[in-house]
Amino acid sequence: MKKIEAIIRTSKFEEIYTCVAGLGVKFLTFYEVKGMGMEHARQQTYRGVAYEPTYIPRTKLEIVTVEELVGPVVDCILKMGKTGEVGDGKIFIYEALDAFRIRNSDTGEEAL
Repeated sequence: MKKIEAIIRTSKFEEIYTCVAGLGVKFLTFYEVKGMGMEHARQQTYRGVAYEPTYIPRTKLEIVTVEELVGPVVDCILKMGKTGEVGDGKIFIYEALDAFRIRNSDTGEEAL
């Protein structure tokens, strides 16, 4: 099993989710994150006062899946998340040593 973490543009989430769900991925978690990178935050206005935030809002995906789906999942993220501009995001892949389903104590790939 592998864990795929991807930091993506929030505007690309629905496209990526639809593609990944179509592959049969059974487990996906996402949440809003803030960070910094090569893209600079744009100036914003709050109650008439201009300010420049020091972070960029993004969405982080965490997907645990079987080895056979790692390539297709990464391809979905790369294809659907690409705008060609700085700030499209990053993908990281880790080994997932084991998984447990709390409800019935399934382990490994069966727990997904």
